[in-house]
Amino acid sequence: MRKLRYGMVGGGPGAFIGDVHRKAISMGGAAELTAGCFSRSMEKTRALGAQLGLAEERCYPDFEAMAEAEAARADGIDFAVIVTPNDAHYAACKAFLQRGVHVSCDKPLCVNVREAEELHALAAQKGLILLVTYTYMGYVMAKQARELVKSGAIGRVRMVMAEYAQSWLAHEDDCGGQQNVWRCDPGRSGETNCLGDIGTHVENAVARITGLSIKRLLCRMDRLVPGRVLDDNDMVMVEYENGATGLYWTSQVALGSDNGLRVRVYGERGSITWAQEEPEKLILADERGEVCEQRRGHGNILPAAARYSRLPSGHPEGVYEAMANLYAGFTRCLQAVQAGEFDPGMVDFPTVKDGLEGIRFVDACLRSARGGNIWVDM
Repeated sequence: MRKLRYGMVGGGPGAFIGDVHRKAISMGGAAELTAGCFSRSMEKTRALGAQLGLAEERCYPDFEAMAEAEAARADGIDFAVIVTPNDAHYAACKAFLQRGVHVSCDKPLCVNVREAEELHALAAQKGLILLVTYTYMGYVMAKQARELVKSGAIGRVRMVMAEYAQSWLAHEDDCGGQQNVWRCDPGRSGETNCLGDIGTHVENAVARITGLSIKRLLCRMDRLVPGRVLDDNDMVMVEYENGATGLYWTSQVALGSDNGLRVRVYGERGSITWAQEEPEKLILADERGEVCEQRRGHGNILPAAARYSRLPSGHPEGVYEAMANLYAGFTRCLQAVQAGEFDPGMVDFPTVKDGLEGIRFVDACLRSARGGNIWVDM
């Protein structure tokens, strides 16, 4: 089967996440970059396109022009990768979906529920796959945690404690450098910064590991740094449909923290702990007080997780491999679609449905906070 072709919107010179996507896709070897609109500046787009080996005529001034031209080409792109600031996600995704092109979009999917529901409906109507890159759910041991919960290893889930702590916005007048100024701007980031940026990671990690759906929540959104317009610290109490409870904390002002996504799941017969900064292992405890540490690359890793391992044990796999695992599943599905062999059961990555749930979560948190930190239904 031929290599898939993809185009990228955003991810211009100096952009962090665009480079992560390109490297992660290249690791799988199933797709190659053939088109791009990397910047609002055509000069920058052409320069990066040349550096990446693109033909000049496939470097575009905007995503609308790229979507229209690529959809009309016999050798046009099979999927588009959207790695722009949040405010452009909706329009860029829509432009490609409308023209029959599959999409990968960085999280959050968009900035409000109306946009997310429209993208969800459009993807379904067109029969297209939309990957939302919640990167950390590509880690082997995050998948192992999911498989253990699904197998009943810890019994019915009673309680979840999850957090994502960072410190890069801890100081006044600091928005993380030029590349991140938009995150503090409600015109580009939406009505939330911390919750939309990393709170959606927490929501998705818990949902994918536990399979639980949120029934209602209570949220407090803080602006701890003087002069800040959007939230930089959030606390969310959660009640799930099965009666279990949860507590989420997200912060970008927690000095001493780097990228501390951590999920602890407590069941009737045991518990599971997994942390992104130590992604090669998880801690499994049982009701007798026995605690074991499981590590990636060994025989006790369940097949649905183990198939994503790329290296032998003791050779750490990191964020590039996690992102590459999402793309491995995505491109496998796209190839199956082209071969007429696709089955929805093949999907093992966050989709537009996950993206919609993330936006509904943010919306519920905003409603709760505006109402004075009250309980609201999802």
